[in-house]
Amino acid sequence: MSLPIDLSGKCVLVTGGNTGIGAEISRTLAAAGARVAIDYVILPERAQRLVEDLNQKYAPGTAIAIEGSIAEEDSARQIVDTVVKSFGRLDVLVNNAALESVFPALDLPLAEWDRILNVNLRGTFIMSRTAARQMVAQGNGGVIINIQSIHDLIARKGAVHYCVSKAGVAMLTKMLALEWAEYGIRVVGVSPGAIAADRGTPAGPPPPDMAEFLNQFNEWIPLGRFGKPQEVANAVAFLASDLASYCTGTTLYVDGAYSINLVRYDQRQWLSRNDKTSSGIP
Repeated sequence: MSLPIDLSGKCVLVTGGNTGIGAEISRTLAAAGARVAIDYVILPERAQRLVEDLNQKYAPGTAIAIEGSIAEEDSARQIVDTVVKSFGRLDVLVNNAALESVFPALDLPLAEWDRILNVNLRGTFIMSRTAARQMVAQGNGGVIINIQSIHDLIARKGAVHYCVSKAGVAMLTKMLALEWAEYGIRVVGVSPGAIAADRGTPAGPPPPDMAEFLNQFNEWIPLGRFGKPQEVANAVAFLASDLASYCTGTTLYVDGAYSINLVRYDQRQWLSRNDKTSSGIP
């Protein structure tokens, strides 16, 4: 018995869908049979190139590109209206667009706090509500998938604004799932860990020794490697499909167990063959 992910007939909107993880999500959902609207703010040439590739690979009209900010209601309405005019409906929203920067909390400009929170948290709410209103009007339910981060749970120095924004999105996922279940709308989260993806813009300054920093992840991540954008996109495709029809209000962590690897020592290595007792070390 096979369980293929089939999104045929589904109309999907992916915010920030032209770069990095977002671009891979757009490709994967199109490969599963969906029609995909790719929202973007930066790098329009990447959006157009991706649309052309998908339309050529699958069928004309498989993908469209829409320029628009998610953080303002008028823009969000225009984005959704364009999707509906082009595809006839909206079945799945993937809230992928986000910003990230690095500042010590003591030096963080309030303008930067506002910039990150406005897109990552406010924008996710505005886009979700705008899409949900369309889904309610259609009367057939829908799916909203929030791309969160392991930093919705795990703190990281130099990123108080980013971590707080993602923690807010994690609670937003739960709240909207509770309120919109009565309309048949599922709301779920996907929290990636360290993923090797080209986001189009730098998230912060690079470490002095990039090679050493990257090698360190072999120890930090239990699976011993960075994740691939495709692995995040696979999780999104599953949650968007009917295979996940009973999943709502929950978050799937795609991180190679990185977020739970707080205790880095391994007491198993300290046990002799005949000594299997606890040492009492926490």
